[in-house]
Amino acid sequence: MPRGNRNMDRAGTRTRMLLACAFASVLASTTASAQVDTDAITDLIDDPGSAGLGFLYRFEESPYLDDGQRSDLLPLYLYEGEHFFLNADRAGFKFVDDGTHRFDAFLSRRLEGFAEDDVPDALEGMAPRNAGADLGLRYRHTLSWGTLRATALADVSDNSNGSELRLGYSYTWSGDRWSLRPDVSIAFRDGDLNNYYYGVKPDEATADRPAYAPGRGTDYTVGLYGTYGFLQNWRLIGGVAVTMHDSVVRDSPIIRDGVQPAVFAGAVYDFGTPTARWDDEGVPLLMKLFYGRASADGCHMVKIITLRCLSIDDDFPSSVTGLHLGKPFIERVNGWPLDFHGYVGLLYRNETTRVQPDSWQIDAYMKGFFYGFPWSHRVNTRLGMGAGISYANHVPSPEVLSQDRRERPTSKLLNYLDPSIDVSIGDVFGSERLKQTYFGFGVSHRSGIFASSRLLGSVDGGSNYIYAYVETSL
Repeated sequence: MPRGNRNMDRAGTRTRMLLACAFASVLASTTASAQVDTDAITDLIDDPGSAGLGFLYRFEESPYLDDGQRSDLLPLYLYEGEHFFLNADRAGFKFVDDGTHRFDAFLSRRLEGFAEDDVPDALEGMAPRNAGADLGLRYRHTLSWGTLRATALADVSDNSNGSELRLGYSYTWSGDRWSLRPDVSIAFRDGDLNNYYYGVKPDEATADRPAYAPGRGTDYTVGLYGTYGFLQNWRLIGGVAVTMHDSVVRDSPIIRDGVQPAVFAGAVYDFGTPTARWDDEGVPLLMKLFYGRASADGCHMVKIITLRCLSIDDDFPSSVTGLHLGKPFIERVNGWPLDFHGYVGLLYRNETTRVQPDSWQIDAYMKGFFYGFPWSHRVNTRLGMGAGISYANHVPSPEVLSQDRRERPTSKLLNYLDPSIDVSIGDVFGSERLKQTYFGFGVSHRSGIFASSRLLGSVDGGSNYIYAYVETSL
């Protein structure tokens, strides 16, 4: 095959991979009240080293009585490595991936139920049914006539303690800029799972809402998903899905009868073929050490990065100390002075009040660095912006205090932003050895995207920590 054709084929595979990631993510969110099989198109994820960012809106008819229609924003953070993969609702490890067979293990977010601050009238007085976390195993077999898949899930969040087995089949038609994929799946759900999300406990029963335990059941889903490419690296994505719940679920006094439709649409940006992969030999390891303090109430991220507010919270002091490790993804995107790096890290939060206990936080994000300033050839200066997800084992005290004042919920899992500015220490002091060592300032920002994302707990608000850091290349 000529080199040009090989490059075109490789680019097409990369694009399909990213779109598959996006589809898997949105399917996870299309039914925040009734989980749909998220594996409908992940058999296209087989081009290691690619990354992308995007967003999706989903619109659904809730399965709960009197709950009407819902909309949801889902941020997409996409990465497919040689062994590790990440998308908006799951992260996992591939044991086998040879083009025909794929077997992996993962942790995923189960987006079912209803939150305490979003209780439909028919469920008034009931305990919230919280989103959970599943440990999963997935096998996929790809043939010329389609793809077969099987996924086993078990709740590890101690919410439902339920389990589920999903089986599915899909087939793909594709052109130069478009792809179309019909999909069918069946889900075998155990009694613990259905009872938690669709049952009524005896102490929740009323005259119009008798106690009910659906028990195990089988759900069916049919979907159609499509993509269309525009500009150089952008793709539109969309689809429709319809789920039919088992009759034992539809007989519940809190569930409306009939099918559950969902529609979604969005876009994803493909960073293109990376110049480096996390597992490539010779690619430098980036190490970032930082320390910061919580900003004062009302000193939000926009005010901080525009230097209109740099106040520290002295009434309820809280500090963070962290280590983030990363590797380059792409250098000089489209020839611009713009690089993208990927980071995963851990921080320790020291709470000096009794609002919350000390805690650990895990951050995973992609970050762009712009360095095209007129003086950068003398002192390399980087302006950075990172986007990803953040999980804290205890909600930070600034978020607890802020949300309590507004009577809003909190969430351990939130969107993560990381704006920063730094300079090369080697350039400042004339040391070639320290040229790839940077000193700077940044903001560690957690937020729920204005309560528009059920993946992030429908949280409106977050926290900001102003920090100083040193980053070096090992």
